[in-house]
Amino acid sequence: MTSRREFISTATLAAAGVALAPLAACSQERAAAPAATAAAAKPFSGTLITRAIPSTGEKIPVIGMGTSGSFEVGAEAGERAPLREVLEAFVAAGGTLIDTAPTYSTAEDVLGDLVAQTKTRGKLFLATKLSGVTGREEGLKQFNDTLRRLRTDKVELLQVHNLRDTATQMALIGELKQQGRTKYSGMTHYREDGQAQLADEMRKHKPDFIQINYSPVSRGAEQTVFPLAQELGCAVMINRAFEDGRLISQVRDKPLPPWAKEVGADSWAQLFLKFVLSHPAVTVVIPATSKVRHQVDNLRAGTGPLLDAKQRQALIAALA
Repeated sequence: MTSRREFISTATLAAAGVALAPLAACSQERAAAPAATAAAAKPFSGTLITRAIPSTGEKIPVIGMGTSGSFEVGAEAGERAPLREVLEAFVAAGGTLIDTAPTYSTAEDVLGDLVAQTKTRGKLFLATKLSGVTGREEGLKQFNDTLRRLRTDKVELLQVHNLRDTATQMALIGELKQQGRTKYSGMTHYREDGQAQLADEMRKHKPDFIQINYSPVSRGAEQTVFPLAQELGCAVMINRAFEDGRLISQVRDKPLPPWAKEVGADSWAQLFLKFVLSHPAVTVVIPATSKVRHQVDNLRAGTGPLLDAKQRQALIAALA
């Protein structure tokens, strides 16, 4: 299973509605700016909304950052310079949670290097995964390598990626929590057809976090996963809020609805993220980008009012 590269919107992909590669967070890259956002992005201002992690009460900002695709680059300075800007803008705005995985090719290495260069480790909430491994020893070996690649001695959140060998890897995460090498446990999936299995594993293992896909056009998590997370006290991290870029492409030439001003949104991307965050079960969303203007746009979605029930339905209808 390959990692999703950052989406570059084209008419062909929009027509096909293709999800590129499935391990990604939610990418925003687009070839042409919508009319509503053709002007240069406004600088970030304001204070990010925070929400509590149910198992501890620790608060984190609602806008996080993914690294699949966006941080999968080489060692050349020219490739990494834009990502340093993206990281610096994220931290400057008060963002903390960054999600990655050892199977996102070079993402952990690149992130670790940039965090070290910018001396921002103490400001971050790093989330990574036990990915594609089977058995305790394989999981432990991968985790130790992850720490080396991230240039750290611990991570805040360690997740079982796509429910692979869940029982064994959750047991390992429990050991690592006791050792102080991670603070929170989690499990992830990225498709609606995996949500029944995710719910079963949530009931068995009661993780601190779950990560799942959710958007105005993929709302299956509302049926079981979200209510169960609220019942069990699981924080909820959202991936694929832009449907791997398809939503951005779909609205590329459409004006924003008039009510967007009521929630302080001046881009479709902000509306999509505000839709996700307006569900009370959601703790944080992790859009991925390699462009600082998109990073600032994403961050602005984490300020001001969110969508009410009427606005949520209007956005769903606009995408039907």
